[in-house]
Amino acid sequence: MTAPEVIDAVQFNADGLVPAIAQQHDSGEVLMMAWMNAESVAETLSTGRVCYWSRSRQALWRKGESSGHEQHLVEMRVDCDGDTLLLLVKQTGPACHTNRRNCFYRAIRDGELVTIAEPEE
Repeated sequence: MTAPEVIDAVQFNADGLVPAIAQQHDSGEVLMMAWMNAESVAETLSTGRVCYWSRSRQALWRKGESSGHEQHLVEMRVDCDGDTLLLLVKQTGPACHTNRRNCFYRAIRDGELVTIAEPEE
């Protein structure tokens, strides 16, 4: 499939965005969730380096552009409804801006919010 064919298969929301879940390709670890627009999908497919859409900056966000913790695309998948992307990636360094391996380090246990993983050194 070409980038335009992939983009045609995606059901972007009213803001032109689609949620994208990044998963480490070899371990299956869920790393993070971010948003993509058609331009970031096309760039990711053409370069192999994952690019998202930053809602706060209203600009393309190339993962790792400031931290050096890049994501390289191994495979992009579209869910059955076409409204969510799964990005199988090779993550360089921590994925989370808190310097943790992934963004899902908090859990609700017995009604309390607890941290379940420590930051990487």
